[in-house]
Amino acid sequence: MAQITTSTRTLYRRPKLVPTLRKIALYILVAGVSALTIFPIYWMLVSTFQPSKFTLHYPPPLFPQEITFNQFAELFANHPIALWIRNSFLIATMSMLLCTSLTVLGAYALSSLRWKGRSMFGLFLLVTQMLPEILIVIPLYVIYRRLNVLDNLPALSVVDAAFALPVCIWILKGVFDTVPTEVLDAAVVDGCTEIGVLWRIVLPVSAPGLVAVAVVSFFSAWNEFLFAVIMLSSAKFQPASVGLTTLKATGFTPVEQYMAAGLIFSILPVLFYLIMQRYIVTGLTAGAVKG
Repeated sequence: MAQITTSTRTLYRRPKLVPTLRKIALYILVAGVSALTIFPIYWMLVSTFQPSKFTLHYPPPLFPQEITFNQFAELFANHPIALWIRNSFLIATMSMLLCTSLTVLGAYALSSLRWKGRSMFGLFLLVTQMLPEILIVIPLYVIYRRLNVLDNLPALSVVDAAFALPVCIWILKGVFDTVPTEVLDAAVVDGCTEIGVLWRIVLPVSAPGLVAVAVVSFFSAWNEFLFAVIMLSSAKFQPASVGLTTLKATGFTPVEQYMAAGLIFSILPVLFYLIMQRYIVTGLTAGAVKG
């Protein structure tokens, strides 16, 4: 009788134990993945604020042994880091504005308008993302040279916007598809044109999607390297993604300056994302249709 009671208790306890073990395993997995993700960022910060003699020592210390800010002063004194950041910001901003404007028209055409070849055009946009940028570098360079628009930041922003455009169109198309057709039909009945429906109805309720498109296009242009290094030969037009590759020295590796430049290059997009994040998560589409 005692054995039966013990077996019964074990049977009732086992279902409670298994979910607990699964939850513990999940927490350990999440903690491990988080550590692997955060550690490179942590090591960049450590390598930035401590002298390279500690960073290059084997084994390197996991915690900073000495804090110094001289690397930032040397970085700005020996390299035009402020000019690089300015150029990157101008290119990314112009690309963001152009890409967002064209994305609105393209996404609305794919989402709300009915025209022949719409599905094939949408598929073609996806196919363009499968082709590497290197395939069109030479013909694009020849075109830009004949047009005499090399070493031109607005011209480079057009290229960056063009490569981000297909992805942004599909992102915004998904947002436009969620706008109820009843709202669009009601606007047409009230006398709105297609542009009026887009401007007065679709865009106001799709603001989070517009912010997402702006963030994607900004980051794409900010991190772009291939076209920038080929089409911008003058040092005064180099963005940060190209300028950071010139931080080479003979005889030693300025690790702390590399890391300091990388930190400066990374912090601005992070701040931009944190500022825009509250608009991304805001559900502005709520209440588009009255009950």
